[in-house]
Amino acid sequence: MKNWRFRIIFLQGDSEIMENGKILVVEDQDAMRESLMIAFRDEGYQVDVAVSGEEALQKLGSHDGYDLIVTDLKMKKIDGLEVLRLAKSLHPSTEVVLITAYGTISTAVQAIRDGAYDYVTKPFRHQEILKVAKKALEKKSLKDRVRYLEGEIRDKYKFEGIVGNSNAMLEVLKIISQVCRTESTVLVTGESGTGKELVARAVHYNSLRREGPFIVINCGALPENLQESELFGHMKGAFTGAIKDKVGLFLQAQRGTILLDEIGETSPSTQVKLLRFLQDGEIRPVGGNKAIYVDARIIASTNENLEKAVESGKFRKDLFYRINVIRIHLPPLKDRREDIPLLVDYFLEKILEKLKKGKRVFSEESMRSFINYDWPGNIRELQNIIERAVTLSKNEIINAEELPLPIEEVAALARNPIEEKKRKSFIVTTLAEQEKNAIVEALNKYGGNQTKVAQMLGISTTTLWRKIKKYRIRPQHEISDKTDR
Repeated sequence: MKNWRFRIIFLQGDSEIMENGKILVVEDQDAMRESLMIAFRDEGYQVDVAVSGEEALQKLGSHDGYDLIVTDLKMKKIDGLEVLRLAKSLHPSTEVVLITAYGTISTAVQAIRDGAYDYVTKPFRHQEILKVAKKALEKKSLKDRVRYLEGEIRDKYKFEGIVGNSNAMLEVLKIISQVCRTESTVLVTGESGTGKELVARAVHYNSLRREGPFIVINCGALPENLQESELFGHMKGAFTGAIKDKVGLFLQAQRGTILLDEIGETSPSTQVKLLRFLQDGEIRPVGGNKAIYVDARIIASTNENLEKAVESGKFRKDLFYRINVIRIHLPPLKDRREDIPLLVDYFLEKILEKLKKGKRVFSEESMRSFINYDWPGNIRELQNIIERAVTLSKNEIINAEELPLPIEEVAALARNPIEEKKRKSFIVTTLAEQEKNAIVEALNKYGGNQTKVAQMLGISTTTLWRKIKKYRIRPQHEISDKTDR
């Protein structure tokens, strides 16, 4: 008996699915129901029972969901088919195994077409139904895992990293949400580091093509003589070194999305082939005679002015019109400084999780430095600065002098702009007062003789008169422009 119990414990520890599987046994015969309940519990499953189809429907309606339902096919009033249909309507991922007599096998086969996992024919041994149940639970576990990963991917790329409440970014998010529902070609523009690839991913993973591949092609990183081969593939013998057929990146993107990053770097011959694809949906491998249809959406991105590239002849005008259907422009970070605190908080949380660091916060001076800095590298530079500061930090509070920004700028950047304004205002006021006092003193000294005062101060009489009016000076002596003889 002890050996038997040890075997059961071993099985429980050996399979996570067997430990966590929730099974509902639906059987109107007491002996069969009791026998199945004991068999499943002995294998480590969580077991619930229903003595009729009616009770099964009630339990399905009030329960969060079972992993597996084992139900007799023939029952009074509500049979196993009704239990199957309701289970699938309420919880589509729940697997159902039917118990059937020999005479109802045809009905059980139809039930499988309606979504049942399998059926077991009476009479059966416990090992037989346990084996079927294990496979059904493994299938459900796999489906749940796939669904979870798909959800994670969608959540991860939905609007990952596209952070901001500025008017410019709200407009970007609005366009993304609209373009996701279309198949239109998209052109994403903006300086390097502004997040163009994030926008492209957001468009793809929120479109009907989300289940298809997302292929990123850095056109600037491909030598001109290899662009066509990499993008469209080549046939064996097409050129020296082509020892076998090569499938291009376009064909790998079938039913998905292609991001042509830095499209302005494509060669003239590649531009011709891109134009043909956008017109007809066809590609032709290098050295091939047969066109291949590819169902893929194009998103292009660039950090250069394509209009100027068209004017200079570097980029084809007809191709520009084809890719410039819907344009999404990402402003540089310095033009949306109000988003910087949000971005700092977002990246700080991600980086702390990545580096397994304890709590870190940026001081007020650090945050002012972030806001006042011009960020030539945009969001990518901001993220890198935050990661470096967090990595090297030893204290919970990260001060401005710890930021890896240009040393000569840190002090100026960290100043409170309001206090700085007051300081400058004070200096200006003081100088103005000094100038006014000097003019008044000179006018009093020379009895209001404007010419002599101007000569003493080293300015013209016109300038002196303008300053007298500016400071509203009322000298003790009558102002005169006469010169002493």
